[in-house]
Amino acid sequence: MATGPRLKIDIAEKRFEGGAPALFEHLHLDIAPSSTVALIGPSGIGKSTLLRMIAGIDQRFSGTVLVDGISATTAPTPGFVFQDPRLLPWLTAAENIRAASVTATADDVAQALASIGLEHVADLYPHQLSGGMQRRVALARALVVNARLLLLDEPFVSLDRALVIEMHQLFARLIAKARPTVVFVSHLTDDAARLADRVILLDHRPARIVADIDLPTQQGERNDAVLADYRKMLDAYFGGSQ
Repeated sequence: MATGPRLKIDIAEKRFEGGAPALFEHLHLDIAPSSTVALIGPSGIGKSTLLRMIAGIDQRFSGTVLVDGISATTAPTPGFVFQDPRLLPWLTAAENIRAASVTATADDVAQALASIGLEHVADLYPHQLSGGMQRRVALARALVVNARLLLLDEPFVSLDRALVIEMHQLFARLIAKARPTVVFVSHLTDDAARLADRVILLDHRPARIVADIDLPTQQGERNDAVLADYRKMLDAYFGGSQ
């Protein structure tokens, strides 16, 4: 059963101050409950800005962003994972997680850490954790804030290949178990091929959707041949946008 919310995005116009061309005009996107959607496209096209609009952080635009029919500005805060972990160095892993949600209990924090396989680091400080562990704690923090809607901005950037694969596997398990709605930004088509069931390619200025691609094979059934086909297809789309 679907547990994540439906997202309905109707942006008439989004522009920044200073007379620059509009970032978005007439952008419409409907995201099904419990789907995992990858946003890819050239740098500066507006992918991260779109995440902030979905989160209700960026409200300076004409149009609507609805989360289960509720304006993103008043909907429950989504779980947000940024490009870097953004852990507070003076707090332990558990304290960092609990600080993100005033309603989180000790049990909530313990369950979140267990879900990422880091229950043993609850009392450690960020400087005592590896880079990969810090990323996983940041993911646990997002789950405590809102496990139904996760927004991830380049969550696997600057990680070595082995750690990226480990994070992919962890993330895939969490998606399969909790069935959240997920929107993540990446510049790597491999991330999309492995994790997404739908890929949105943005390009041009104002940015528009130039490809909307379904990846129907279930994550657990994506063998090397399927992944190779998906990468080839996505690279053909993405390469054409450069």
